[in-house]
Amino acid sequence: MRIDRFLSPSRIIDLKSRDFKSALVELLATCPEPVSTGISDEEILEKLLQRERTIPTHLDNSVALPHVRVPLKQKYVFAVGRCPDGLYDSPDNDDKKIRILFLVLASDREKSYHAVLTTLARALEEQSVVERLEKVSNLKAFRSEISAIFKGVSSQASSFATRFNQLLTREAEKIAVGADCHSVLLFIDTFSSLIKVGRFKSKTFDTIIVTQRGYEIPADPGDAPDTIVVRAFTNHRLSQLRSALLIGLMRGIIKPTDRVCCVGGVPGSDKLDAILVVDVASEFPSVLLNRSSGILPPGVSAEVLERALGIATELAVEGREGKPVGCILVVGNREQINPHTKPLILNPFFGYNEEDRNILSPFMDETVKELSSIDGAFIINGDGVIESAGTMLTASDALKQLPGGLGTRHAAASAISIAADCIAITVSSSTGQVTLFRNGEPLALLDRSANRAL
Repeated sequence: MRIDRFLSPSRIIDLKSRDFKSALVELLATCPEPVSTGISDEEILEKLLQRERTIPTHLDNSVALPHVRVPLKQKYVFAVGRCPDGLYDSPDNDDKKIRILFLVLASDREKSYHAVLTTLARALEEQSVVERLEKVSNLKAFRSEISAIFKGVSSQASSFATRFNQLLTREAEKIAVGADCHSVLLFIDTFSSLIKVGRFKSKTFDTIIVTQRGYEIPADPGDAPDTIVVRAFTNHRLSQLRSALLIGLMRGIIKPTDRVCCVGGVPGSDKLDAILVVDVASEFPSVLLNRSSGILPPGVSAEVLERALGIATELAVEGREGKPVGCILVVGNREQINPHTKPLILNPFFGYNEEDRNILSPFMDETVKELSSIDGAFIINGDGVIESAGTMLTASDALKQLPGGLGTRHAAASAISIAADCIAITVSSSTGQVTLFRNGEPLALLDRSANRAL
């Protein structure tokens, strides 16, 4: 969805308050009256503050993203306030860190809630975005920058149109047609800033954008290509490609029988430098593609598995203190998984609302990463709700022979993926390799030890 459609200049203001609660009151005052049915502004404020006490919405920079679901008459209401001198960080903290407050009120019936939060969080976490917002001197310019960020406007938007890049895209189109490709994957993070993207001229294949950016790629009106978000890119572009293909398969925008043409370059270089044609079936075990039930287990959404893969990849690439953190993420029907598990520790997610412990929430990322150092697995229901952490997997691994080099963590993941018809994702603490297990079959998605580049 288009974030900028819900941004109104009248709800982008300079804050007079210097504490968090009063700033929320100011932002709520800019919202349409009545903003909701059956709930007052005071009740909305209390819900916002209660969430802040439970899970702070500070994005570890100068931005906070307070949010709440209420019975709105429309899908969303956004309000943005800036305070150059800084607000109190939270109701219980007097450190003045927050300079930008982005308030999100969402309808309690809106299904895209977590996706919108993620879009906003990914954009507002980027240092270049925050710097753009903090540099402006007046409210008019601040409003223009907020609008520009979520419309994808960039002062470097012409970098795609260099002669060399145009030559590569023309040749890629010819190759895609000649090789009978079903789609072209354009790795847009080659460019240091967002560019305006439309489809290739040929109608014989689809255009798919691959990116790690969490906010939306600008597109020509009425001609927006599909977008696959693959987080935490490394220099191993073949690993990135495999993850992008897997996500495309899960969503159904890529089929097992497809041939795809990939066009990309070194991230941030502003220069395309490679064209690669791939048969999808050659990248994945046949048992994975030939399953009658598909890649996804019953009841598991593609969005949930994408988020789990993203967190696993970040743990492998970034880890903690520069070292990969080993962990297991099990995604599937909790009723099938639970008989094959037992707790190793008291469940740290017990007692929290399901919405607050959903892996789709961007505020769960750091919690999962911190808890990943605990022995045991994360159990994640198909709708994204994290059921437990520090969980022992007790399914037997006696029936499956794994490739050499895979240890007990991988054996446990393989076994649970057979016993419970689920997906298990492992991160190796020694190599940083990310492996997905489906019906006992391993699929390597990221191998930090590999020295390959597209």
